[in-house]
Amino acid sequence: MSAAPRLSSSNRPLMLAPAVQAFVRGLADTQQAQAEATLMALDEYLGGTSPLLAYTRLTGDAWVRTLPEADRPDAHTLLDQFRGFLRDNGWLDAARPVNQFD
Repeated sequence: MSAAPRLSSSNRPLMLAPAVQAFVRGLADTQQAQAEATLMALDEYLGGTSPLLAYTRLTGDAWVRTLPEADRPDAHTLLDQFRGFLRDNGWLDAARPVNQFD
């Protein structure tokens, strides 16, 4: 199964939840549930059913600051891994389409 985003012909933005699902599928079984719960909590923080581009380093950092102090290091690590996944697998590029027809 490919981790790359599926591009649609519509002008709808890529959403955060499918990116989370693709990322989680690539993790070890023992990590999947916790990573998914954590990243979906980020989606809820961003308003629920959020566009992928609503997640930035700044919004991620703001969300981490809302977590209990003990959870913050793991959340930062997960966000770093997630951001790397998004970048390396073309999610961020696909979310910022260029040269679209008017």
